[in-house]
Amino acid sequence: MIRKAFKKKSSNPRLDALMKKYKIPKELLSVNRKMVARAVLVGMFIAMIPMPIQMLAVVLVAPFFRFNVPIGVSLVWITNPFTMPIIYYIEYITGNFLLMREGVSDIKLSLEWFTANIADIFIPLYVGTAFYSVLFSVGGYYLINWLWVLSVNREKKNKNKN
Repeated sequence: MIRKAFKKKSSNPRLDALMKKYKIPKELLSVNRKMVARAVLVGMFIAMIPMPIQMLAVVLVAPFFRFNVPIGVSLVWITNPFTMPIIYYIEYITGNFLLMREGVSDIKLSLEWFTANIADIFIPLYVGTAFYSVLFSVGGYYLINWLWVLSVNREKKNKNKN
């Protein structure tokens, strides 16, 4: 089932011409278990990192890890402007917990407060980021692999029944 959802695609002549012009390998758009699972791994890892231009980061690592780029790029939008504050705050709290620190109190939403407290925020935030990046990316990788194999086995089972 999951495999069929990804397999329903048609070739676009404009996209093919663009890929040929810029010498983009077709495998970066390939839809198979390994490419999709790797896309989830990279996309989720980069999505949890508080940094600008996350989509560009996904595209830049694509030649090294070989994954489905559109899926990887779309996954970084998990941390969109609405979810960012919540996710990064949870990462900050988790970082403080892992470092056995107390968090910054009396938070004020101003640039002056943020610049004065950046040293107290930065390390716990990125410790929590590392924790969740690894947890969600590896978990997503194995979840996609498991769902894909389960889907293929169900298809085979249903095919054998008929």
